[in-house]
Amino acid sequence: MGPTACGKTALAAALSVRIGGEILSADSRQVYRRMDIGTGKDLADYVVDGIAVPYHLIDICEPGTKYNLFQYQQDFLAAYEDICHRGAQPILCGGTGLYIESVLKGYALSPVPQNAELRARLENKNLEELTKMLEELKAQNGSVMHNRSDVDTTQRAIRAIEIEEYNLHTPTSERQFPKIPSIIIGVSVNRELRRERISRRLRIRLEEGMIDEVRALLESGIPSEDLIYYGLEYKFVTEFVIGHISYDEMVERLEIAIHQFAKRQMTWFRGMERRGVTIHWINGEDTMEHKVEQIMELCGSMK
Repeated sequence: MGPTACGKTALAAALSVRIGGEILSADSRQVYRRMDIGTGKDLADYVVDGIAVPYHLIDICEPGTKYNLFQYQQDFLAAYEDICHRGAQPILCGGTGLYIESVLKGYALSPVPQNAELRARLENKNLEELTKMLEELKAQNGSVMHNRSDVDTTQRAIRAIEIEEYNLHTPTSERQFPKIPSIIIGVSVNRELRRERISRRLRIRLEEGMIDEVRALLESGIPSEDLIYYGLEYKFVTEFVIGHISYDEMVERLEIAIHQFAKRQMTWFRGMERRGVTIHWINGEDTMEHKVEQIMELCGSMK
């Protein structure tokens, strides 16, 4: 795992070829079909020296739906057990810290229904007010379930409040989540290189047609507010396409938002370490061969 633009997908694919692995994605937006450029699926990374690495939990639901953590756990377990049954090595790879931690620590979850009365009470509140409410509910629940990326739109903030409110008043019945044996690898790059990679990748994605991708999603009937809900690229590009902001403003605001997102990812990973998760950090600037060898040595030392 690691922040956006650290090279983790290519590394997971190279490792998979070496050890007969299959990749389980831990990305909260790559689950959506036809949201390819904006989510950075980079499917070419799953082909190494002409070998196609099998991947899972990508392109499994339709845009406009609200995929959640409970669904992710169910889908992860089904794919994980299938991979193990076939004798392959599961490799979880992604940057959505909450998804990763929910698997490693076996969060006991239940599906949270929509609360129409609560939503009606919250619909006129601004983002600052909703963020404060969420922070108070998290304090009451002792929750690590949501971070600032969950409150970059009012829709996302209301859903996060809905989940925390439900968990506060409806104790989650314990259900068995299997212990997942794991070695956890963090890929780090220095801040300046990370910023450079993010900026370069944003330019490439715009050149590859990210705006056309969003326009096609809107033309297919997906409401603009649903795309804005997904945040980052889909939030700002949608606002540009529907005429709320200029092109230059879109690029500037999006670039800042992605840099902030990468910083929040690292904050989450450091929080995982404080919560008892051991992460073995390797330098993302090393050669691919060296990075794979480091992981192999680490796995060998822990057998």
